[in-house]
Amino acid sequence: MTDDSATTPEITAGLSRLATALRTQFHGVVEPEIVDDVVADSYDRLSTGTAAAGSLLESTERLAADRLRALAHSQDHSTSREPGVLFLCVHNAGRSQMALGWFTTLAGDSAVAWSGGSAPADEINPAAVAVMAEVGIDISRQFPKPWTDEFFNAVDVVVTMGCGDSCPLVPAKRYEDWELDDPSGRPVEQVRLIRDEIRARVVTLLSDLGIDVSSTTPAAREAP
Repeated sequence: MTDDSATTPEITAGLSRLATALRTQFHGVVEPEIVDDVVADSYDRLSTGTAAAGSLLESTERLAADRLRALAHSQDHSTSREPGVLFLCVHNAGRSQMALGWFTTLAGDSAVAWSGGSAPADEINPAAVAVMAEVGIDISRQFPKPWTDEFFNAVDVVVTMGCGDSCPLVPAKRYEDWELDDPSGRPVEQVRLIRDEIRARVVTLLSDLGIDVSSTTPAAREAP
């Protein structure tokens, strides 16, 4: 829970505003008290960084919203529930972000996905952003985030990428370990190769989930 004595009036007011907005957004889906707890916990998880107040609040809102969507998805027991996937790597700055970008683009409305890291970096790898933009996928507004229980509870498949023993093992989940080079510090030419390998693996995963990529929209441009 957030320690009010360690926050500024600006942060306190901002957290109150975004909690109110999320309670409205998830009205009838998630209990208001749970929304408040998720907002406070999301702020606590992100506030150890050096982000300015404005960007910290924006990141808190987006992480909290992701967690609440995952919570709502985990509570959906209908036969029409879309399959869910969680992409994990160490820093959530390159491989898992590119995988999430490919998956959400190619799956369309047929599946949902989240990503996270065991030790989130301060920012997305610029080379990953650049090579994904080349194929028409914008991941520039994403940010490295920690994984949480809501994500694990919401998904059917967990894909790990180099996080080793730091990736939790949750019973009754299908796990895949993708051995991929870490794009950090690599020239853009090599990052393109990693991007293309991730696309191929995502297409295979979607096929395993019974999703026909050719029928999903929007479609990404072919890689150069």
